[in-house]
Amino acid sequence: MACLRPPHAIPRCRHLLSSKGSSRLLHLHPKNLQKLPTDLPPSITLVELPLPRVHGLPDSAESTAELPNNKVPYLKKAYDMLEPAVDEFLQRSGVDWIIHDFASHWLPQVASRLGVNSAFFGVFSATSLAFLGPPSVLIDGPSRRPEDFTVVPKWIDYPSKVRFRLHEIVTHQDCMDTGASDFQRFGESIRGSKSVAVRSCSEFEADPLRLLQKLYGKPVVPVGLLPPRHKCGRGDERWKEKSVFYVGLGTEVNISREMMPELAAGIEKSGLPFVWVVGQRPGPEIIPPGFESRVSGRGYLWMGWAPQAEILAHAAVGGFVTHCGWSSAIEALGRGRPLILFSGANSDQGLMARLLEERGVGFELLRDELNGSFSSDSVAETIRRVMVEPEGEEVRAKAWTMRDIGCVWEDFGKSP
Repeated sequence: MACLRPPHAIPRCRHLLSSKGSSRLLHLHPKNLQKLPTDLPPSITLVELPLPRVHGLPDSAESTAELPNNKVPYLKKAYDMLEPAVDEFLQRSGVDWIIHDFASHWLPQVASRLGVNSAFFGVFSATSLAFLGPPSVLIDGPSRRPEDFTVVPKWIDYPSKVRFRLHEIVTHQDCMDTGASDFQRFGESIRGSKSVAVRSCSEFEADPLRLLQKLYGKPVVPVGLLPPRHKCGRGDERWKEKSVFYVGLGTEVNISREMMPELAAGIEKSGLPFVWVVGQRPGPEIIPPGFESRVSGRGYLWMGWAPQAEILAHAAVGGFVTHCGWSSAIEALGRGRPLILFSGANSDQGLMARLLEERGVGFELLRDELNGSFSSDSVAETIRRVMVEPEGEEVRAKAWTMRDIGCVWEDFGKSP
C-alpha cells in the first residue's frame, strides 16, 4: 500500500488504492488527473473515472475549488452517482484494499459485499475528527442544531476549548447535501471501514488520537503529517529575516465584498512588509481601489496560484495569515512560522483556529460570533502581535520549535 498526500474537504482527486501485488491504482476525474505530476512511481497506475453530470453542477466543475459553497452539494450528488461504476470496476480489478475519505459513504458497503477491505483516510486533524464524535452519533444521534456545535462535546475527555463559532457552522451548512449530510458521510465511512488512518502524529495530537481509538472501536493509525517536500528559501537583501508576513487564504475561502476592505485596511495598517496571494477567491476585482499604490514598496499582491510551500520556506517570512486549513498549518509549522489565525469558516477551519491557538503557535483574529465580522484595527493588531510585539515572543518561539517535529515529517516516506 502507499500513502498519498490528501487534498481538500471534497478532494480534487478521489482515490481507490489497490495493493494487489506491487501495483497501486489511483482513480481520478479527467481534469484532476491532469493536475498530478508526471514523475509518479511506475508502480502507480492512473485510471480515468469521469464524473457523472447532474443538474445544477457546472459542466467543467470537478472540485470544490471551482464552486461557491451553495453549488458544492451538486458535486456530492455527482460523486454519489459514481457508485455503479466503482462497483463494476471492483468486480473486475482484483483490488484487495481501498483507501477512501468521507464523501464516499457508500464505498465501504460496496467493498464489504465484494470481499474487499477498506480503510478510512481522515485528511483532517485528529482534533476535528474527535469533535465530530463516534459513528453512532454521526449516523443515528439526535438532530443537532448549529448552536450544538458551539460547545465542546461531552465525549471530549481531555482539556479543550475547541469548538465552532456560530457563523462558521452556519456557513459550512451551505455546502452540505440535504440527502446525505457530511456528518452522515463521516459516520458511515468510518463505521464501515476495517481501520482508520489519520493525517496526524502523537507529538502534536496525542489525546485526540487516543480518544479516536475509543470512539471508533477499531485501529486508528497516525500516518504522520505528510508535508510537501521543498527546499529552504534563501534570504533576500531587500528584507530582513522574518520581517515579512505572508497572506494565503486558500483556494476555497469566500470573503464578502463587505469584509474585504476591512481585511485590506488591516493589512495596510500593520505597517509591515507582506506578500498577499490573491487567487480566484476573493478575486482581484474586489481589492479596494488605491490599495496597491498605497502599499507600494512594502507590499506585493501575487495574483493567481502561488507556490505556498516555497514562500513559507523563505528566510524573510516571519508569519502567516492563514485560513486555518490543516495542510497550510502543516506547511507553516514545518518551517517554524507563527500563525495569524483567520478562520475561513469552511469545513473544520474554525476548529483548527482554536486548536492552533490552544497549542500556542498563533493568535486568532477577533471576529463576531454570529456573523464573522471583524475590524481593520483587529487585523492590524493581531498581525503585529504575532510578528513584532513583545506579547508574541512566546508564540514565535513555540512555532519555531515545531521545526523539530517538522524534520521528522519531512523524512516520512523516504527510502532507507
